[in-house]
Amino acid sequence: MTFLFLTQPLPLALSHCNHSFSIYKSCRSRSRTQSDFLGSIWSPTVCSSPTIRSFSSKLSESITTARMQNPESISHLTQREAAEVDEILMGQLGFSVDQLMELAGLSVASSIAEVYKPGEYSRVLVICGPGNNGGDGLVAARHLHHFGYKPFVCYPKRTQKPLYNGLVTQLESLSVPFLSVEDLHVDLSGDFDILVDAMFGFSFHGSPRPPFDDLIQKLVQLHNYAQNRQKYPVIVSVDIPSGWHVEEGDVSGEGVKPDMLVSLTAPKLCAKKFTGPHHFLGGRFVPPSIVDKFKLHLPPYPGTSMCVRIGKPPQIDISALRQNYISPELLEEQVAADPIDQFRKWFDDALAAGLREPNAMALSTVGKDGKPSSRMVLLKGVDKDGFVWYTNYESQKAHELSENPQASLLFYWDGLNRQVRVEGPVQKVPEEESEQYFHSRPQGSQIGAIASKQSTIIPGRHILHQTYKELEEKYSDGSLIPKPKHWGGYRLKPKLFEFWQGQQSRLHDRLQYIPQEIDRKLVWKIVRLAP
Repeated sequence: MTFLFLTQPLPLALSHCNHSFSIYKSCRSRSRTQSDFLGSIWSPTVCSSPTIRSFSSKLSESITTARMQNPESISHLTQREAAEVDEILMGQLGFSVDQLMELAGLSVASSIAEVYKPGEYSRVLVICGPGNNGGDGLVAARHLHHFGYKPFVCYPKRTQKPLYNGLVTQLESLSVPFLSVEDLHVDLSGDFDILVDAMFGFSFHGSPRPPFDDLIQKLVQLHNYAQNRQKYPVIVSVDIPSGWHVEEGDVSGEGVKPDMLVSLTAPKLCAKKFTGPHHFLGGRFVPPSIVDKFKLHLPPYPGTSMCVRIGKPPQIDISALRQNYISPELLEEQVAADPIDQFRKWFDDALAAGLREPNAMALSTVGKDGKPSSRMVLLKGVDKDGFVWYTNYESQKAHELSENPQASLLFYWDGLNRQVRVEGPVQKVPEEESEQYFHSRPQGSQIGAIASKQSTIIPGRHILHQTYKELEEKYSDGSLIPKPKHWGGYRLKPKLFEFWQGQQSRLHDRLQYIPQEIDRKLVWKIVRLAP
């Protein structure tokens, strides 16, 4: 029996929500939680949730997929306006200083985690000033600790107020080290991967005094090491780069030149002079009354994120993009003897890790012309007989499968550093199986399957909407929507599996399953391939 995975059929590139799963039995299925799904999808004997290894992680919605905002369309506050916004927030709107500080510090930590992963940038020095900006840094250090970083804090001019003492106590309870200015080397490039500049906020006036003038100089000197091609830590400034004028920017040319600026509430005027590669906006707490009063134009925050990237995307050398994977070893004696069982185990891990659409797979086909083509489709069932998906039988992939009934599937689970390749012959599923699945789908998906003549040229999107609307009215009485004859499922019967686990220095694990017949029984031979 094939178990079917049902999800809302949104295009993969546009789907930004976690979809609930349900299982088709013999009629319309009911919605289930993921825990029900995990217990039911494979077999009655599978009842325990898989343990997710420490190397897997999931951020809320990836901010890097958010649309980049045009900096010219975003509002920038003057020093007076920024102060007035704070007064309103902490006055008539009822926010307390510690609430705003908590939200700001979380935004800073979240922005750092979006760009600088703890696997490569683990050692973080947070330099805190005596005011609210320093408090934001203390909060950020706590969150960075929980995100998997190793934060250190330099807090030379402590503010003896209960709020700040509490933030210090919280960090000390996590064994976060506090360093004095004397503890820091003249050259910080060898001790830390990230330096967080939380010294001065928008209310600061005048020139920095000791010891902050010296600390600012240490950060400025890091760019000399960069020019000499030495490794140096990246600098993240909180709201205002230290040494900058709030409105005019780095007037003297002696201010900090950060790689990342995390503006809070709204960017200050000096942010227009920021030329670093990463500019984020944090502090998701601006109410409509303030937006209206100051006529603010701020970007929407994606999903549940506490920060959003603004400005132009950084210019990146594509050849320099690389990820050093950190994963447990994939050993022959630890994997299942049957590749279907091993796939189910990895699929369970992807589900439990909360990865979006773990059943998304790249389907590759080749027609009689020998030209390969690939596209993303959704896995809808898997059992001992193979992998099932549904499509239009008049589409390009269907024509290619009719000419060459062989295909390859590729699953890629980025959050787990894993991929699975499956190859084998393909055949259509029985008509009654396609019929049952078709009527288990939402009504909109059924109508969409009829309205779209997949892979054919159409004059515009309005044609789809018009046809869809006509069909929607036709079946508005709730009558059964007939499955089109040109729509149904395919099943790939595996003849080869490869399980890939990313490892450091490109020494990846690759275990391949090859079928062999021994005493008229199918046995899978496991071999290791060089990466």
